[in-house]
Amino acid sequence: MKKDEIISAFEKRYATKQFDSSKKISEEDFNFILKIANLSPTSFGFEPFKIAVIQNKGLRGKIFDFAWGAKRGQLDASHFVLILSYTKKKLTEGNYLQDFMTSVQRLPADAAKGKGDFWKEFIDKDFEIDNDRVFSEWSSRQAYIVLGNMMSAAAMIGVDSCPIEGFNLKAVKEFIKNDLKLDPNLYFPSVMVALGYRQENQPPKTRREMKEIYQVFE
Repeated sequence: MKKDEIISAFEKRYATKQFDSSKKISEEDFNFILKIANLSPTSFGFEPFKIAVIQNKGLRGKIFDFAWGAKRGQLDASHFVLILSYTKKKLTEGNYLQDFMTSVQRLPADAAKGKGDFWKEFIDKDFEIDNDRVFSEWSSRQAYIVLGNMMSAAAMIGVDSCPIEGFNLKAVKEFIKNDLKLDPNLYFPSVMVALGYRQENQPPKTRREMKEIYQVFE
């Protein structure tokens, strides 16, 4: 893809509020978007996230009852995703990290121990993550990298999207516990995204001038 084609895709991308219910993302295209999520970078490469794809309209309706950042037109999106980040308990009290480093990252035992110790020092001292909520916020940063890459990939193949972070946290935790049957002590609801095809006119895109968004220090 050429640079001007990428810029064009980003110029056409916007937070879609009304989706066309008759248009569905093909399995091939959605798997492509998921593959981009899979290839996204995360801190230490630990991939502390889980993607919940909510296709059941009844479950979506429950989400929209407490996701004030969502619009009813997004119920018609082809796919609706809730990105969950791993909690401190998930990453520190079980075998996830050790298993991940040995089976996924394929590190020798001594290298895995060294990396694990270094990560713990980073968490405890460098970033001063001293409670579960702050830890979940760190983990959510990784989820937002995944979100950004998914939306960018979608835009480049002509799929519309809308990120949603306006929701009642307590209610979403109850939803993942009672409806998704996932333990909210292990998974923290970070962000949502609707994906599909627009059924509305794109509003004018407004952005600061390029010279206003960066500063060079030499």
